[in-house]
Amino acid sequence: MKKTLPILCAVLLIVPLISVNASNTSSQEQSGVLPASFNWRNINGTDYVTPIKDQSPAPTCEAYAICTALETKMQYQLKELYNPDLSENHLFFYAGGSIAEGWVSIVDAAEYLMEYGVPDEGCYPDPHRPFDYPFESLPGWENRTVKITEWGWVDDNVTAMKQALISHGPLIICIHFWQDFFNYIGGVYQHHEGQAVAGHVVAIVGYDDSKSCWIVKNSWGSRWGEKGYFRMAYDADMLSGWYGGEGVMYVEGVYGNLKPDVPKVSIEKPDYSHSYFFGIGLRTLLKDVEIQKAAARIFGPLTIRVATEDTTSVEFFIDEVSQFIDTQAPFTWKLRTTKGLHTLMVKATNDQNISSLDIQDIYKIF
Repeated sequence: MKKTLPILCAVLLIVPLISVNASNTSSQEQSGVLPASFNWRNINGTDYVTPIKDQSPAPTCEAYAICTALETKMQYQLKELYNPDLSENHLFFYAGGSIAEGWVSIVDAAEYLMEYGVPDEGCYPDPHRPFDYPFESLPGWENRTVKITEWGWVDDNVTAMKQALISHGPLIICIHFWQDFFNYIGGVYQHHEGQAVAGHVVAIVGYDDSKSCWIVKNSWGSRWGEKGYFRMAYDADMLSGWYGGEGVMYVEGVYGNLKPDVPKVSIEKPDYSHSYFFGIGLRTLLKDVEIQKAAARIFGPLTIRVATEDTTSVEFFIDEVSQFIDTQAPFTWKLRTTKGLHTLMVKATNDQNISSLDIQDIYKIF
């Protein structure tokens, strides 16, 4: 997320639902004593949390957090590390979110999950745009959704939050923070300098009594903080009681199409927030010039490269107009387009004629 955004909604992470009888905590819980540490990234040696994502440059934190949580719950429920990928954009917009307004209510998002669910990323990928735009998920997305049976609030105290974290899974928390949070690189975040900046939604995935801190997952990419995570002191005074509740939410009862038999596709090259000089990519540094933020900037020729799973063909589009179909892996296409801003879209199809999408805005310099 950029520092210049007026409203910053970041991560909301949850983690897998687990019984209070989990083997690594059961004896302590039954005796009324909570363990000195707990982490959904290490349940009997297994990390059930899905990889860090980057919501920038849009204030879509609530959706990113919820989806990451659900993904982790899905892996725990199936006892399989398969990196499910849900559509944050679908949840954000279909639950009533607006980038111009800067947020979607986590209550509205949770209620939407109970009634409709959220499909996989291939139904509505995130193009990383800093503005609202027309949106619609792929036809048939209703058959590719994951839902929850309930959600609720947790009392804002350390013991109640620890108990809920262990029994319900990672907790979605609403926080407020200060300017120095942008520059966090590690350690237990507590003291703040400078002015208060914004509100944010993140997810607690663990705690550590030896450091008196929560372990929290963010959605600002793996280059921020401790590889995308941060530690927050128990008494950091960051929790904010938003949305008519305590500011600490749990979700429970994940069900639905946890592992849909659909192709997966992602554009590897170009990548958002990168500039390409005759095929060589570097992270974009000057992002405030008159070019859409996060759009890949392309100087010279470039071969489009995608990563796929369970795919038999990939179709390449520029501004929704089909350009080329590749039926043999690795699926590539030599970019041909005019100067200026364009939308690159790829559509992967499998033997059952089921499709998935990925989208990337690009700016062709020459």
